[in-house]
Amino acid sequence: MSYLFDTDTLSNPLKKTPSLSLIRRLASVPPEQQFTSAITVGEMIYGAHKSQRRDDILQRLNTQVWPNVQILPFDTAAAQVYGPLRRELELRGTPVAEPDLRIAAIALSHGLTLITGNVRHLSKVPGLLIENWLT
Repeated sequence: MSYLFDTDTLSNPLKKTPSLSLIRRLASVPPEQQFTSAITVGEMIYGAHKSQRRDDILQRLNTQVWPNVQILPFDTAAAQVYGPLRRELELRGTPVAEPDLRIAAIALSHGLTLITGNVRHLSKVPGLLIENWLT
């Protein structure tokens, strides 16, 4: 099984007190099964630029995070999942925030399980496999 890490999951190890259960799970998954999205990369870089520890966080992202995960783009395959998915969620009256829906579309288009702490919100996405490793 391969995994797509959401922003809250990938940013957790950078905290002063990261989730030990998350660290253990990450260590047990082979690197070739670990992915994130370009959307998550953008969110994490944005977060670093908002931080007073900007330079430290950017350095850690570049040396400790990005080299250890494969970064997937929002490409044509994801867009073809995204369009009908967004419409279906709108018709149901259960829209999902734009960045989260793009991340979900990437996971679905690659057959990946999304690892996130945002389970309640993303469980609205039909067919999306979700796990929370932060608890």
